[in-house]
Amino acid sequence: MAEHEEKKHEESFMEKIADKIHGHDSSSDSDDDKPSESSNKAKVFRFFGREKPVHHVLGGGKPADIFLWRNKKISAGALGVATVIWVLFELLEYHLLTLVCHLLILALTLLFLWSNAMTFINKSPPNFPEVQIPKDPVMEFAQALRFEINHAFVVLRDIASGRELKKFLSVIAGLWVLSIVGNWCNFLTLFYIVFVLLHTVPVLYEKYEDKVDPFAEKAMHEIKKQYAVFDEKVLSKIPRGPLKEKKKD
Repeated sequence: MAEHEEKKHEESFMEKIADKIHGHDSSSDSDDDKPSESSNKAKVFRFFGREKPVHHVLGGGKPADIFLWRNKKISAGALGVATVIWVLFELLEYHLLTLVCHLLILALTLLFLWSNAMTFINKSPPNFPEVQIPKDPVMEFAQALRFEINHAFVVLRDIASGRELKKFLSVIAGLWVLSIVGNWCNFLTLFYIVFVLLHTVPVLYEKYEDKVDPFAEKAMHEIKKQYAVFDEKVLSKIPRGPLKEKKKD
C-alpha cells in the first residue's frame, strides 16, 4: 500500500510539472503572438505616412476640434459665418469697407438710442464693457505665422539651389495646379472652398479611414511606380549641376 501511494504521489507530481511546462509554452506562444500582432498593426498603411490620429495631425486644440466637429454648435457656427461672408462678398458683391461701415453705423445707432432711452425713462445708462485685444494670443499667432513663413523660405531656398529635383517638380506642379484653379475663381471663393473642405474631408476621413487607407495605399504605390519609370527614362538623363556633384563628393 505504501508503494502504491508513493507511485500515485510521483505520478501527480509529474503531472503538475507537465502542466507547468505546457502552461509556460502556451504563455510563451501567446507572448510570441503579441509582437507579431503589434508588428502587423504597425505595418498598417496610413494616409500621408501618419502615425498619429487625425486630431493630432491637424494640430490638436480648438482648431482641430472645430474641423472634426467635436463641438457641433461651434463648427456649424464657423461654417455658417464663412458662408454668410462668401454670399455677401461674392453673390451680393458687397465690398469690405462698405460692409464694415454699415455694420458700425447700425451698431452705434442702436447703442446710442438705447443709452438715450435709458436716460429718458430715468434709468441708469448701460455700462458697456471695455474691449481690448489680448497680447498673448496675438503674439502666439504672430510667432506661429513667422515660423511657417521662415520654413517656407528655407524650402524655397533648397529648391532654388538645385539640390532636390523631386521636391522642385512637386512644387512646380502644385503651383501650376493652383494657377489653373485661380483662373476658375477668385481668392475669396478659393478660400471658402478650402474652408468647406477643411470642415468636411477630415471628419469623413476620420470616420472611414479604414476603408480609405487601402485605396490610398494602392494609389501611392502606383504613383511611386510611375515616378520610378519617369525617373529612369527622363530625370536620370538630366545633367546634374555643380551643387549635386559636390554633394556626391
